[in-house]
Amino acid sequence: MLELHDAPLAPLTTFRLGGPATRLVTATTDAEVVAAVREADADGTPLLVIGGGSNLVIGDKGFAGTALRIATSGFDLAGTTLELAAGEVWTDAVARTVEAGLAGVECLAGIPGSAGATPIQNVGAYGQEVSATISEVIAYDRRTGETVTLGNGECAFSYRHSRFKADPERYVVLRVRFALEDAGGLSAPLRYAETARALGVAPGDRVPLEQARETVLKLRAGKGMVLDAEDHDTWSAGSFFTNPILADADFAVFHARVRERLGEDAVPPAYPAGEGRTKTSAAWLIDKAGFTKGYGSGPARISTKHTLALTNRGEATTEDLLALAREVVAGVREAFGVTLVNEPVMVGVGL
Repeated sequence: MLELHDAPLAPLTTFRLGGPATRLVTATTDAEVVAAVREADADGTPLLVIGGGSNLVIGDKGFAGTALRIATSGFDLAGTTLELAAGEVWTDAVARTVEAGLAGVECLAGIPGSAGATPIQNVGAYGQEVSATISEVIAYDRRTGETVTLGNGECAFSYRHSRFKADPERYVVLRVRFALEDAGGLSAPLRYAETARALGVAPGDRVPLEQARETVLKLRAGKGMVLDAEDHDTWSAGSFFTNPILADADFAVFHARVRERLGEDAVPPAYPAGEGRTKTSAAWLIDKAGFTKGYGSGPARISTKHTLALTNRGEATTEDLLALAREVVAGVREAFGVTLVNEPVMVGVGL
């Protein structure tokens, strides 16, 4: 294992923000990951697990403890069963499944980060979520000191949530197994209207896998959601807020606020989210509350390509970013009575 002290963490995050860790350990095998976690737990040392760093907001003071960077590798494909090491680059893994002619994660192309983070957040985009294809998650259980295998049903997946996110101090993901589909080189049925429109097909249709992947990459790039070191719109964590899910009664109150603010004919986005619940769009809320693309005058601003991404324009601090996030949260709450919730994990800071 590679070990550094007083190590900068900002370069390990897509925001490029955050202070140093007391100690940074880079593990390249599952055994090294487990050993590092056990050592920290035995010593009572705070532990921060880092994969691709695409979903982290680290405070300017850094992390007083051991930061464990998981850099394991492994792409094992047997028929339609795929096992990925936690440290595998997710977008590269998606490209390889498409090359292999297997469907199920092609619309998750271009998402930054590592494979091990995908079950934690139940990563999803453009009509797909990893929960639809994950069969098992192999993780180190810090409570029992054992490596365990959790089936899909044990992972408690929901919208941008899971058992692992609900209990972040318990599990460290080591490997993820996926059950993909051989559809003769075609994608899974397209579930997202924007993707279907871009491809000139109807929702529910299938298209060639590579065509689906390339279309998603173009859509994401147009919103600044594909990493590019030269483009500050991608110095972000992607979507900073989750889409609010409201009980029907709360949605009715929200709809009334929308009409009051925007006019009687105004209709907010609404998507079924289970019995008695409706999901609306965080991006729409932000925009209609007056926080348009490029909003801000400081070093942290809303992306010029997508209102849901908060960005570091190059000289920002984490406090700059949080000040902007708090302004957006307060503005949306005042305008529509809805409180936005951050999607990235906060380390040493909070809204």
